[in-house]
Amino acid sequence: MSIAGETEKLQRCVSGALARFACEPGPLLEILHAVQDELGCVPADAVPLIADGLNISRAEVHGVVSFYHHFREQAPGRYLVQLCRAEACQSMNARALEEFVRGKLRLNFGETTPDGRITLEPVYCLGNCACAPSAMIDGKLHGRVTPKRFDQLIDALEARR
Repeated sequence: MSIAGETEKLQRCVSGALARFACEPGPLLEILHAVQDELGCVPADAVPLIADGLNISRAEVHGVVSFYHHFREQAPGRYLVQLCRAEACQSMNARALEEFVRGKLRLNFGETTPDGRITLEPVYCLGNCACAPSAMIDGKLHGRVTPKRFDQLIDALEARR
């Protein structure tokens, strides 16, 4: 897509989100979610559009995007792998799983494979504490994840190629 096409898509997305939520009380989070749902991220170029549309500062918008771990400024890979780093998972050997996953994928948190297929992200609770350690892979929650189970889950993703 051309730069003009990307700009037009971004403007359409932000305008649509503003039209849907601007009249709601405290609409910023809803607008950011809508933009990220459509574009895969909240690009830096969206920040001034959102700020102008809500009559707030760019710093306010950027502050919310950077504060909440859920929001990202660049689109993730095709598949998102999220590892829980909360206390319950840590107590069930999540650090060892984290080391295994980073070695297997050859990624650190916040990185994407060179082919753009997989992004690895930390999460600070998936709400699956009773089945720790947990991971969310391609939007599906998995509990009691071991290195062997992680291999199986990644193999299943690779089979989708």
